[in-house]
Amino acid sequence: MHKTILITGGARSGKSVIAEAETLKLGRPAVYIATAEAFDAEMEARIETHQARRGVEWTTHAEPLDLIGALTQTDGQGPRLIDCLTLWLSNLMHAGRDWRDESAALCAALAKQNSPVVLVTNEVGGGIVPDNALARAYRDAAGELNQMVAQEADSVMMAVCGLGMKVK
Repeated sequence: MHKTILITGGARSGKSVIAEAETLKLGRPAVYIATAEAFDAEMEARIETHQARRGVEWTTHAEPLDLIGALTQTDGQGPRLIDCLTLWLSNLMHAGRDWRDESAALCAALAKQNSPVVLVTNEVGGGIVPDNALARAYRDAAGELNQMVAQEADSVMMAVCGLGMKVK
């Protein structure tokens, strides 16, 4: 069964909660592929909040860089939720990796999955143009990555005020 769902939205739009619910609709138990790394106490608290909300129906697989490896390793173990693509992109850029090649490889891997995949990403294009080159490069890369994954996805949802709206 091939099913890829992309859920996008702004900060605190409810996209992760919506993605968790959509993933569990596809089967249980589910696998949570986390791309976040806790570099400070605030991020540790965010990660703990996410983990506590998910509960025992989830197995967590932390992978800040190798999403293709994580998908390969977890295929067949139930639906997977990747949260989130924009953190993964930031990790790739920080590590000096070619995000375009990695993104293309991710899209190719998504097409080969047997178990469903739900992906969360931030919609970063609705704000002002950033005032520095690095922030502009990140915003542009996030927009391109989101478009690439949206083309591969079977469906796309936008989270607004905790509500999911079907886009594709």
